[in-house]
Amino acid sequence: MTECHFKRISSPPFPHSLLRSRLEKVKADELALVLVNLGTPKSLEVKEVRSYLREFLMDRRVIELPRFLWWPILEGIILRVRPRASAEKYATVWMPQGSPLDFYTKRQAQILHDELGIRVVPAMRYGEPALGDVLDDLSAQGVNRIAILPAYPQYSASTVASVNDAVAKWLLSRRVHPQIRLGSSFPTASAYLDALEDAVRAHWARVGRPHFDEGERLLCSFHSLPVAMDEAGDPYRSECLQTAAALRQGLGLSEEECLTTFQSVFGPAQWLGPATIDTVAELGTQGVSRLDVICPGFVTDCLETLEEIDQLNRETFVKAGGGDFHYIPWGNDSPQMIRALEEQARSLLSSW
Repeated sequence: MTECHFKRISSPPFPHSLLRSRLEKVKADELALVLVNLGTPKSLEVKEVRSYLREFLMDRRVIELPRFLWWPILEGIILRVRPRASAEKYATVWMPQGSPLDFYTKRQAQILHDELGIRVVPAMRYGEPALGDVLDDLSAQGVNRIAILPAYPQYSASTVASVNDAVAKWLLSRRVHPQIRLGSSFPTASAYLDALEDAVRAHWARVGRPHFDEGERLLCSFHSLPVAMDEAGDPYRSECLQTAAALRQGLGLSEEECLTTFQSVFGPAQWLGPATIDTVAELGTQGVSRLDVICPGFVTDCLETLEEIDQLNRETFVKAGGGDFHYIPWGNDSPQMIRALEEQARSLLSSW
């Protein structure tokens, strides 16, 4: 396969001082940035996990099946079995402060507030704080310019479009509308790729660069998507491959040295592959002595990175005969991650 080269996309030069000077012209209580992540159960109680899963899995953007077919399966089977198992998995990654995704999304919002000098509010597409409730609060406080920044580097109808749906639903309930700006994906944004590259290089500085000529590998694992959505025109797979190609190019690696896979398959439908868990098992069976894994699609650690990758996939790799397994965290509240989000925020806020 011919190696593709991708040019990094970045916003036009926009000095922080100029941004601040423009924002100072707008009263602080009239402008806000809402940072939206997927969501998480608010506690480890099975009923809370069930409530979260119900809201998530009832989203028509997530499960594109007719309601009359999907509802009996969800309520009669999935929500009777999965919540307890999911709660047990969440318990293995829960922090003293609560869910990692919730904690780090709030940290990102706070740091962005400090950097931008404007109100930055965290919100969740599912769970709390609910996006609609956040918009209610901002509107009640007189905020009339609201920028929505989805924390999804790659676009999918099941993620970014679902956030847009929630905003549109909120607008439909209002007689008077504030000005709203909707952010989108950023698969090859400059600061985002810098954050990924810096994390990999910092990891290599600590433990050494893999011996690629001896079979050691770097693996980029993205959340998977049903093939039916991809065939319907969803750009998600293409944007994941763009990110992976740009990261390979920046690190000077080949497709054989830096693999791209998809994780978190759910249900009997056909999903995008190759599957991360299958690839990890195959590499272990081959006796690969070291595997480094990074998850470019997750800007905060969560169940999918800490339990699925760093626990389940690690165990799979070692049991199959593999050697050292390294999960490379890159997002959360790292300075590089904040710069990546700030680049997107500045683009949304530039003329305000």
